[in-house]
Amino acid sequence: MIIILKPQAGKADADEILARIESVGLKPLYMPGVERTVLGALGDERLLGRLHLQNHPAVERVDQILAPYKAVSREMHPTDSVVQIGSMRVGGPEIVVVGGPCAVESREAFGKTAAAVKAAGAHGLRGGAFKPRTSPYSFQGLGLEGLEILRDTGRELGLPVITEVVELGDVAAVEAHADAFQVGARNMQNFRLLTALGQAGKPVILKRGMAASVEDLLMAAEYIVSEGNRNVIFCERGIRTFEKGTRNTLDLSAVCQLKRLSHLPVVVDPSHGTGVREYVAPMAFAAIACGADGLLIEVHHEPKEALSDGAQSLYPDQFAALLEKLPAFAAATGRRMADPA
Repeated sequence: MIIILKPQAGKADADEILARIESVGLKPLYMPGVERTVLGALGDERLLGRLHLQNHPAVERVDQILAPYKAVSREMHPTDSVVQIGSMRVGGPEIVVVGGPCAVESREAFGKTAAAVKAAGAHGLRGGAFKPRTSPYSFQGLGLEGLEILRDTGRELGLPVITEVVELGDVAAVEAHADAFQVGARNMQNFRLLTALGQAGKPVILKRGMAASVEDLLMAAEYIVSEGNRNVIFCERGIRTFEKGTRNTLDLSAVCQLKRLSHLPVVVDPSHGTGVREYVAPMAFAAIACGADGLLIEVHHEPKEALSDGAQSLYPDQFAALLEKLPAFAAATGRRMADPA
C-alpha cells in the first residue's frame, strides 16, 4: 500500500501514521519527496484493512500496489533511485563503468590490471575473491587474502571496489573490505543470503540468474529492500538459451523492462553476457542505448594467462578504446559519462 500525504502534512503526521502501520504488524516505509511525503505499508495484505487511513486528515490518497514486488516497484517510488558506492553514483543522468579481472589472482597481477583500469578512466574496480565455479577443480579464488588485496588496491588508486559474496559466512568479511556486495547469478535466489544482505550496510549489485525471468529478479531484489537496504542495483548478465555461439544470451530487453517496472538502477555485464572478447564492446554500446546506468567489464593485463574467464576479458588497450567511444553513445541517449574517479 502507498499512502500519499497532503502537501501541508508534517513529519509529526508521518510519524503517527508510520507508528500505526507498525502497530498492525506491517513494515513501514518513509519516503520524503521534494513536494510531498509518500509512506508505504508492506506485509500481509489481509492486515491492510485495519489501517483505515482513507479519512485521515493528513492523507491525500491511498493506493494499492498491484505488482507482487512492492518496495522495488515504480508504483511505490515513481522517480529513479541513485545508489552511492564509495565515490561512484549509479543511476541518474551519468553512466559509470566498473572494470577489473574475473578473479584476484595475486597482488602483483591485480595491481597491474587495476592500474590500467584506473588509467583508462573507469569509476570502480571489480574482482572476485571467492569464485563459485562449475568445476571443483577450477581456481576458486584467494578468499580473505583476495579481499585484502582488493581493499588495499582500491584505496591506493582511489577507486571503490566491488566483489562477490558467495555465502552467509562471508558477509561480514566482504562488508569489511569492499564498498559493495555482488550477488552472482548462481545465488540470485539464495533467499537467506539476500535477507542477510538486506540487513547489511553496503550496496548490493544483484545479478540475474541464468534461467531467471525479469520478475524473478525483481522478487529477489524485494528480499533485500524489504529488510531495509534500499541500495540495490540490478545487473543483466545474460541468460542460458539454446544458442551456442555465445556463453550466454545477453537479454538487453530486460534493461528496458527493469527501467519501466522499477526505480532501481540497472547495469549490464557484456563480458559474461557474451563470453567472447570481440563482442564485449558492441554489446556495451547497445546496453547504453537501452538505458543502462553502467557497465561491468572484465579486464586482465594478460588475458591468455588469466586463471578464469580469459576469453572474455579485454586487454587494457581494448578497455581504454571502449571508454573513449562510450561518451558518444551516452550523448546520443541524452546522458553523459561520469567524470573519472
